[in-house]
Amino acid sequence: MKIYFARHGESQANLLHQISNRGLVHGLTRRGRQQAAALAEWLGEAAITHVYSSPVLRTIETSIIVAGRLGVEYEVTEALREYDCGVFEGRSDEEAWQAWKEVFDAWSEGQGWERRLEGGESFYDIRARFVPFVDGLVRQYGDRDANLLCVSHGGVYRMMLPQILKGIDPAQLAISRIGYAGCCVAELTPAGLVYSYMRSGEG
Repeated sequence: MKIYFARHGESQANLLHQISNRGLVHGLTRRGRQQAAALAEWLGEAAITHVYSSPVLRTIETSIIVAGRLGVEYEVTEALREYDCGVFEGRSDEEAWQAWKEVFDAWSEGQGWERRLEGGESFYDIRARFVPFVDGLVRQYGDRDANLLCVSHGGVYRMMLPQILKGIDPAQLAISRIGYAGCCVAELTPAGLVYSYMRSGEG
C-alpha cells in the first residue's frame, strides 16, 4: 500500500496572502486548476484507488479535478483540514501573519506544542485528528494492493508528516517544502509507513 500526500493547487487565498483555513471561501486560481490537472497526469500510472480531501474549498476543487481525471471517487474528511487560526481567520495584515509565524515557529522547533492562536488549534489538536485518520487508513487498506491519495495543506503536512512517516527529515521537509500540487509519497512496510520520495510541486 502507498499513500500519496498531495497539497492543493494555488488558490485565491494564496494570491491575497490571506489566512483562509475554513469552509468554502477561496477556490483555485486558473493556475491552480492547471497544477491540479498536472498532478492528475503525474498520478496516472499510480493506480489510485481512493481520494480523500480536506473540507476547504481549494482542496475540494483539487480533489474533484484529480479524482475526475483518474476515474475514482473522492471523500471529504475533517482530519485533513488545514489548522484553524481562530480569530485571525480571514485576515491578511502583518500583525496576523506575525502571530501566525510565532506559533508556527514554536511548533516547528518542537517547543510550545500547546500554543495556539486565540480560538484556533494547537499542535496537539491537529495531531489528534490527523494521526488517527492515517492509522485508520493503514488498518483498513494495509493488507490490500491499494494506493490512496490525500489532498491537504502545506502547514498540516509540515507538522504531521514527521509524526507518521519513518525516514523523513523534518529539517529537509522545511527546506524543500511541498509546493502547490506537490506530493509526498509513503509506502507501507513491516516497520510502518516509510517516506519514499517527493514531487515538489510549484511555488
